[in-house]
Amino acid sequence: MSDVKSLQLQLEKYNSLKKEISKVIVGQDIVIEQILISIFSGGHSLLIGVPGLAKTLMVNTIAKALGLDFKRIQFTPDLMPSDILGSEILDHERQFKFVKGPVFSNILLADEINRTPPKTQSALLEAMQERAVTIGGKHYTLDSPYFVLATQNPIEQEGTYPLPEAQLDRFMFSINLQYPTFDEEVEVVKRTTSKSHSQVDVIFSAIEILDFQNLIMKIPVADNVINYAVNLVGKSRPGSLGSNSIVKQYVDWGAGPRASQNLILAAKTFAVINNKLSPDIEDVQAVAIGVLRHRIIKNYKAESDEVSIESIVKSLF
Repeated sequence: MSDVKSLQLQLEKYNSLKKEISKVIVGQDIVIEQILISIFSGGHSLLIGVPGLAKTLMVNTIAKALGLDFKRIQFTPDLMPSDILGSEILDHERQFKFVKGPVFSNILLADEINRTPPKTQSALLEAMQERAVTIGGKHYTLDSPYFVLATQNPIEQEGTYPLPEAQLDRFMFSINLQYPTFDEEVEVVKRTTSKSHSQVDVIFSAIEILDFQNLIMKIPVADNVINYAVNLVGKSRPGSLGSNSIVKQYVDWGAGPRASQNLILAAKTFAVINNKLSPDIEDVQAVAIGVLRHRIIKNYKAESDEVSIESIVKSLF
């Protein structure tokens, strides 16, 4: 089968997948789209939203529809790295036996990741980047596909540990979750206060997701689109030649080279789900805010003038 035909089949399955997810999740179409783009591009996502916006239910539903193993960790100040990775115990024959932690799954939900100290946060770093962990001197490869979805509460900042830049950079997308509209909230209340429960069917398998990821990697990208993405990221750095007055005035640090890679990968997937065979500049712009939001660091002047990251990113277009 040709790659073009394979992409058409994957697009049909993607549309079926969104229909299955909408049986349980009301609205949040952009959020779901960005999470799925992240999965099919082989990246991870950081979800920022207040409690009660169905973050856990959303990830659980996506995992079911994708036919993947799903684990959840509630991050707390006393959580240890071994609680995530696993630990060695003495079995009844007095032999050391490794018990796998929740990191050994396909989709890992790291709930309120900023509530745990950096020592535990960094335990996820190797898993996210290398798709493997090292415990007790032994190297363990994680199952493929592997996807981390971390959540943060933007309101309560007391007793939290902000994620280090190195870890933030590992996330392909930073996704802001908004409150539902009036009609969406009415539908949520109707669904959750009655006995009717929708059954989610499995649309993809792990092998089909890996095939989709391989197809995305094969998609050709025109040089002018790659140049545009690299130039866009370069303009976010205050010291670069192409940076504009807004960046020079309001930004401390711009995005690194990983942002350029993620922009192209996300633009490829975004093009495919919008029935295109190759991404163009509009596709790069469509994913730019999600990819750059957590990589550009504003200065104090931006905070005092109430300049948002979104407006800074749009000024780069």
